[in-house]
Amino acid sequence: MTHRRLLTPALLSTAIAACAGRTTAGGADAPAPSSAPRVGPASGSVVVVGGGQQGPEVLGRFIELAGGPDALIAVVPTAGGDSIDPNADGSRAFRAAGARNVVVYHTTSKAVADADSFAAKIADARGVWFGGGRHFRLVNSYMGTKSQRAFEAVLARGGVVGGSSAGATILGDYMVRGAPSNDNRIMNHPQYLKGFAYLRGVAIDQHVVARERLPDLHDSLIVRRPDLLAISEDEGTAWVVQGDQAEIIGRNKAFVYNGRDANDAGKPFLTLRPGDRYDLARRRVVSRAIDGSPLTQRFVDDIFAAYRDPARGGATVLVAQDGKVLVDAAYGIPVQRRFTPETGSPSVPLRGLGAVLDAALTPEADGRVTGVSVRRVLGIGGMQRVTYDSASRSWSGNVDDLYRFELGRTNLRPGARDTATVVRGFALDTVNGMRRHAAYGTPDGRRAAWVRWPDRRATVIVLTSDDAFDARGAAQRIADRLFATSP
Repeated sequence: MTHRRLLTPALLSTAIAACAGRTTAGGADAPAPSSAPRVGPASGSVVVVGGGQQGPEVLGRFIELAGGPDALIAVVPTAGGDSIDPNADGSRAFRAAGARNVVVYHTTSKAVADADSFAAKIADARGVWFGGGRHFRLVNSYMGTKSQRAFEAVLARGGVVGGSSAGATILGDYMVRGAPSNDNRIMNHPQYLKGFAYLRGVAIDQHVVARERLPDLHDSLIVRRPDLLAISEDEGTAWVVQGDQAEIIGRNKAFVYNGRDANDAGKPFLTLRPGDRYDLARRRVVSRAIDGSPLTQRFVDDIFAAYRDPARGGATVLVAQDGKVLVDAAYGIPVQRRFTPETGSPSVPLRGLGAVLDAALTPEADGRVTGVSVRRVLGIGGMQRVTYDSASRSWSGNVDDLYRFELGRTNLRPGARDTATVVRGFALDTVNGMRRHAAYGTPDGRRAAWVRWPDRRATVIVLTSDDAFDARGAAQRIADRLFATSP
């Protein structure tokens, strides 16, 4: 078996340069247009989720793709082990998201999985969802059986097949981390290299930011298999694939290895965000969420230009609207350990923004804030690196986690109107005729800003360590441009 192999910095730089040279080549290496998908399903949809919490933006989309709340959805928890807890098998989450016709489909016996009577249970299913755990168990139970053909039939009749964590990796063609053990460091096992191949010629990884796995696909696979397209996604984030076209949805980022666009500077992959679209066959970005918006990356860059100097302490900013992340940028922050996104790694004192998190705390009767209460707050939206100092009763965090918290706290279904009620911890005011929910690093609006415009379903989050920075003014300048009727 092959264990994960990390490259030396010099070799990694050489490999990245080689990849960048390949990805920036002209269009001659791209496949010719074809009416038949080369990578994705000929009909139906595939939903690839990176583990962690799935909000209504993910589960709601899956239910919609299956045909609505009354569609039969089969939840397959087999990756989780031989003993399945009916309260933790994934069916409850789908019911909570609005699905009314959910069945659990599970066996550890290939003979059972190959029986007509067992496969008949999902003969009318419009959705199949593979839960997390260890994906070798899905291979052992279903590969080559009538159950596997029943899963494929869901796509053939225009339904949706998806999964999270191990249930995401099984959807690919080449199966990484598939060793029959609990050692996730084993990237390639000779007996468990083949997934269900709903995405052909693709390898899929998951939990990549939360578990610091971002280098692994490059170090252990892509350097040996340049023919493969490798994709990954962080927790709560999904690829929604129809044909060869993919859209990113959810709470954080997705990543592409061996694509034909230029990689991120100094990294062996290209980063995508919710609202971005990607062509898996051409291996190129189709569009970015910010395209067509009055807001531009250059406009935001100009606001934070001074912070490109690391001596200023750095700055990060996230701008989102209608569930799409238009901007997620860092200034003056170096590439982080194991390529953790610069917007999700530095732990900046939140100061006044911490009031939003404080409002979710449930202290003891004597006023003490326990570790249990802090963990409950951290669980809202699936935050990863936010910390709480019990001595100073203060929070530190990053823009990516604050956005996760907001999505978890507001919990809006796709297309739903934002809440008219102010989320606790924010102050309410009206600017230019629009309601604004706002929290700032200092009482006079300096240092940091977390501002929501519920009528536009828009959010701007700004973090700096500079008490002189007019964060309130910067957030409003971004909003004014975002809400303009023309660029």
